[in-house]
Amino acid sequence: MIQTSFILKIKQKALELGFSDIGFAKVRHLSEEEEHLKQWLDAGFNAGMGYMENHFGKRVDPAKLVPGAKTVISVLLNYYPAETQKHKDVPVISKYAYGLDYHFTVKEKLKKLFDFIKEDIYPGLEGRYFTDSAPVLDRAWAVRAGLGWIGKNSNLISKKWGSFVFIGELIVNIDIEEERKEVKNACGTCTRCIDACPTGALVKPYTVDAGKCISYLTIENKDDIPDKFKDKFDNWVFGCDICQDVCPWNSKLIPSEEPDFQPKEEFLKMTRSDWINLNEKEFDELFSQTPLERTKFKGLRRNIDFLL
Repeated sequence: MIQTSFILKIKQKALELGFSDIGFAKVRHLSEEEEHLKQWLDAGFNAGMGYMENHFGKRVDPAKLVPGAKTVISVLLNYYPAETQKHKDVPVISKYAYGLDYHFTVKEKLKKLFDFIKEDIYPGLEGRYFTDSAPVLDRAWAVRAGLGWIGKNSNLISKKWGSFVFIGELIVNIDIEEERKEVKNACGTCTRCIDACPTGALVKPYTVDAGKCISYLTIENKDDIPDKFKDKFDNWVFGCDICQDVCPWNSKLIPSEEPDFQPKEEFLKMTRSDWINLNEKEFDELFSQTPLERTKFKGLRRNIDFLL
């Protein structure tokens, strides 16, 4: 077990690197999450995301993913923007995609934190670090680390940072005592997220049917968008924040100061006409190295045409 003073140094370094919060949880088999994941997959709620069925054992037990692992160090990084798109009648993209691709930003910070621990705290450090890039139930580990709770929209919710946060983790071989108790679920009787979903993707509290989710349909989905969703997208063409925007815990958020997540002014100012007439050259200029590269121009064009 490493000393409390070293834990404080790790926390301080994480905040210096720009992370919004950090917590620690002992590696264990996630039996409760295992059952929920199995039921979700059996119901076909993963839609075309077949990869969610892969590495099932590793998803519920990080010791199988990282041999010798004893602790999951979870971090949050706020990405809530100070400004949003300026015109109300334009196609809308999810706030997580406003800036550069978070995978690069978060992973770079995780590497620096990992290197710091190895060089200054524990030379025998071994492990790996991830951000939405491996079979890890990151939200479950953030809950175990006391960073928030899972809301009825299935997102992690932090009392301070809301749900507009990226999650990363270091799975390591050092034994770090859990300091925080799990945060009590504070959704209460609220069902705003469920009531607001225009496609009925939130089939019940804590359960998302990806096949009905605007985020899935506009990003992961490689096929044509089914006609039954016509006029149900509320102008979303890449991702969807509806279930987060209506959440009371997101009503008074502190904007992110992370430079990588600051949107281009040209993007914020785009008019409806700009979106309708968007060509591939403009797409490359505006959205290079952002999450929108996942759909490529062809995918975004499909979404715009479906919407308009």
